[in-house]
Amino acid sequence: MEINNLITFVIGTRPEAIKLAPLIKVFKETNKLKVRVLLSGQHSLMVKQVMDLFNLTHDTNLNLMKDNQSINYITQEVLSGMRSEFIKNRPQLVFVQGDTTTAFAASLAAFYEKIPIAHVEAGLRTGKLLDPYPEEANRRLISQIASLHFAPTEMARNNLFSSGIKENVFVTGNTIIDALQMISKISKPFFIDGINLENKNLILATVHRRENWGENLKNIAYGLRNIIDNDTSTILIIPLHKNPKVRGPLKNILKGNKRIILTEPLDYDELISILKVCKFVITDSGGLQEESPTFGKPVLVIRKSTERLEAVEAGCAKLIGVDQNNIFKESIDLLNNREKYLEMSKIKNPFGQGDSSKKIFMQTLKFLDI
Repeated sequence: MEINNLITFVIGTRPEAIKLAPLIKVFKETNKLKVRVLLSGQHSLMVKQVMDLFNLTHDTNLNLMKDNQSINYITQEVLSGMRSEFIKNRPQLVFVQGDTTTAFAASLAAFYEKIPIAHVEAGLRTGKLLDPYPEEANRRLISQIASLHFAPTEMARNNLFSSGIKENVFVTGNTIIDALQMISKISKPFFIDGINLENKNLILATVHRRENWGENLKNIAYGLRNIIDNDTSTILIIPLHKNPKVRGPLKNILKGNKRIILTEPLDYDELISILKVCKFVITDSGGLQEESPTFGKPVLVIRKSTERLEAVEAGCAKLIGVDQNNIFKESIDLLNNREKYLEMSKIKNPFGQGDSSKKIFMQTLKFLDI
């Protein structure tokens, strides 16, 4: 049954929840539209934490999460589950965010039901189909079937243009800056084991991406360990991803040093609190590449390629790969080279100013002729 002016948002992972939360709040503030929020369950507990933080509720949860879930499993469960939801409550537009398997499968389900798709954070590309895997393929495929493309930057828009997608493409900035500004106002100093991390020589590191599993992850871990072994004034904090393929090798290699703090995944407001006080960030996370420049924190990107070249080209991030010696060298350089550190930390965030959700909302009203 089609419901007039119904907008459906689909969320699978924590980054999707963070980046769609401010947009959902803007859409819910109007009486012109009805809003439904559907969760796939691809990330379960981490999404719930974000929903609670932003005071949001969901209408349906597919609860598909299970141990060692495969991409094939997620795709077929989301495709089937979202199709059923779209048939029961047919929206006029389905919003997906980014490049997750949930976003791709939900888009495909909407497309098969001839429901228009709005793609938030459209146009990111590395140009390498298998790097990152499966995200590069997911976002390219979504772009081919979406009706609205909300590109965070001019570079992302140009990527869409280059692939022949030129209609209904809008540069809006990235909604993560909206989320960041909302949470930054309420985040408080964060303590671990009774230690106030403010005024410490602190490095924040995160690792989780599929392409870094295996030998790459071991190289990264040894590189991180070498930093702390050779700089006695520095503390390293690493929130461990829930996936055992990630947390197992990291714990094995990094345990036993009091200046290496391994934690469970942090709530988003806790992560922002640490981001505010750390010296710089070492990460393979896309979100942290976007968030860190807001607080003047340089980013060392431990990947072989990135779809967020805007930060690299601006100079607030540097792509350093996964070689342990290079991770050590680049980190020690940032710790000791004050001129280089200040140069990277003073660069304006290239991903937006915190008004992306309002821009997307206004373009959506025009598209729906409301």
